[in-house]
Amino acid sequence: MKFFQRLGRSLMLPVAVLPVAAILRGIGYWIETAAGDANLVSAIFSTAGGALLDNLALLFAIGVSIGMASKTDGTSALAGLVSWLVITSMLNPDAVAVFQGIEVDAVNPAFGNIENAFIGILAGLIGAVCYDRFKNVKLPDWLSFFSGKRSVAIVTAGASLVVALVLYFLWPFVYGGLVGFGEWIVTLGPIGAGIYGFLNRLLIPLGLHHALNSVFWFDVAGINDLNNFLNDTGTYGVTGQYMTGFFPIMMFGLPGAALAMYVTAKTKRKKIVAGILLSSAVSSFFVGVTEPLEFAFMFLAPWLYVVHAVFTGISMAITTILPVRSGFGFSGGFIDLVLSWVNPLAQNPWVIFIMGVVWFAIYFFVFRWIILRFRLKTPGREDDDEFSDGPVDTTDNGYLTTGAAFITALGGKENIVELDNCATRLRMEIGDVAKVDEAALKRAGATGTMKPGGHSVQVIYGLNVQFVKDAMELVMAGAEVPDTPGPAADGAVAVAAPPRAIVLKQPIAGAMVPLSEVPDEAFAQAALGPGIAVEPTGDTIVAPGPGRVESMFPTGHAIGLALDDGTEVLIHVGIDTVEMAGDGFETLVEQGDIVDEGTPLVRVDLAKVRAAGHPTVTPIVVLNAPDAVVGLR
Repeated sequence: MKFFQRLGRSLMLPVAVLPVAAILRGIGYWIETAAGDANLVSAIFSTAGGALLDNLALLFAIGVSIGMASKTDGTSALAGLVSWLVITSMLNPDAVAVFQGIEVDAVNPAFGNIENAFIGILAGLIGAVCYDRFKNVKLPDWLSFFSGKRSVAIVTAGASLVVALVLYFLWPFVYGGLVGFGEWIVTLGPIGAGIYGFLNRLLIPLGLHHALNSVFWFDVAGINDLNNFLNDTGTYGVTGQYMTGFFPIMMFGLPGAALAMYVTAKTKRKKIVAGILLSSAVSSFFVGVTEPLEFAFMFLAPWLYVVHAVFTGISMAITTILPVRSGFGFSGGFIDLVLSWVNPLAQNPWVIFIMGVVWFAIYFFVFRWIILRFRLKTPGREDDDEFSDGPVDTTDNGYLTTGAAFITALGGKENIVELDNCATRLRMEIGDVAKVDEAALKRAGATGTMKPGGHSVQVIYGLNVQFVKDAMELVMAGAEVPDTPGPAADGAVAVAAPPRAIVLKQPIAGAMVPLSEVPDEAFAQAALGPGIAVEPTGDTIVAPGPGRVESMFPTGHAIGLALDDGTEVLIHVGIDTVEMAGDGFETLVEQGDIVDEGTPLVRVDLAKVRAAGHPTVTPIVVLNAPDAVVGLR
């Protein structure tokens, strides 16, 4: 699943540029249709929008190669482009005609649809893999010019050639099989229309939906639904049945899904995801270009996309049964619906708006429930965006030294497969967990180490863990590490200070609970630091003393404060409440705010926390005084 989440995030880079392109293309199409012929204005809009939409697969090749590589680098983007060019050039109809010694018109139609999203994503993955594997390769001196990153594009070309050879034999078989299957489901009436709608959406990631479309929209099996509708050469009440069901989904259903993803996004991420979700919803409604929205959650939450495909199939079946028919020349958006309204073959097109309102509600409530129930990582809910980004000084020598020591204690940079952080911990996937030196990590500044299982390792550090993570990335990328000071001179012996008593204002009304009874291993074992917990009865978290808000996490479930006396405090509202994605939490301050004792910080709906199945017990932990004794007043 992590692979698909990374893939989904990688696709967001090219997808973000598509909505405006879709709208420009739609305006050009509308002007051309309204004027009755192409003109300069329509050509300008259509060409500007088509520049991106017509090259969506190429954008995917570059975006996926950048996003899936271990490090953002233009070399990986070049590798993705090289892979795309090799595969599509080897398999275009002209090249295949030469290989087979036949005329271009006789080439299998499958090769006319080789420039699709699936090939783009495949090329991007090939580029990323080749980059990660060969970016540091060292060749003999006489080939040293091609060492390192210069070798990536060369290896990518060779790997892509092999992939193209496989597709040369496999692609026509898959494409032809779908055409044959489409011809069969035509005989199933409304059920067949539903199956077609379901598969049309399900095959979009592979680019194979064009094979089915050719059966139903054009004259492959004698249906020719699209051309017959536009030319008024079909049968009233029949023609249009393989297009009508798309209108309620594209115009209303998917915008409802966009709203569901927005309201379930993490609080601090809402502004970021609002732009792409809103623009994608607009392009889906007006123009019927759904890729920007569908690819936004297709790989981040694949099961949610399956639900979308099922809904599309149901819509197609219902419109086939009902006396409602419409059609399109471009796609199932508002512009095409208006243009087809007066077509002689249009039948009760107003029903589409009634269906649309129902589908909007269905998509919104079903998507929202599924996202929250199964904790899906839709836009704005991704793991690597879980916490807010504070100002980071990645050149600080102290953090570079700590980062370098952590890397050594973790078995070296080659042993660190994935590196991320949350509120106070480094979260990592380690190649060989046995190489992790917990004592060395503690000497380097860690307050504890956890091994949840498998290859996962968590190193507990404190509120400034983001700085350490960034420093580790710099060190692994080759940054110079400053010399570390040696041990104390003259045989000096450190004398342990007596335990420090820290008394804080109780941040929320309720009964005090020993930290050891908190149902979370890290808190209960004081791995984060000493403290105490509260089983709350109130609904507002207040500052336990005067100071500054160091960290206000996007979900509102955790607050880090630096008090004026130097004490660093973490207040964690409930256990595992990060999974609520901010639902039930209202932040009242922002990172960097100066607060007094008693200043309201967060308001929480305890009933929602309990309904979501999370304990409400709230640990209050001191992060920078491991031997302190903490009390509340």
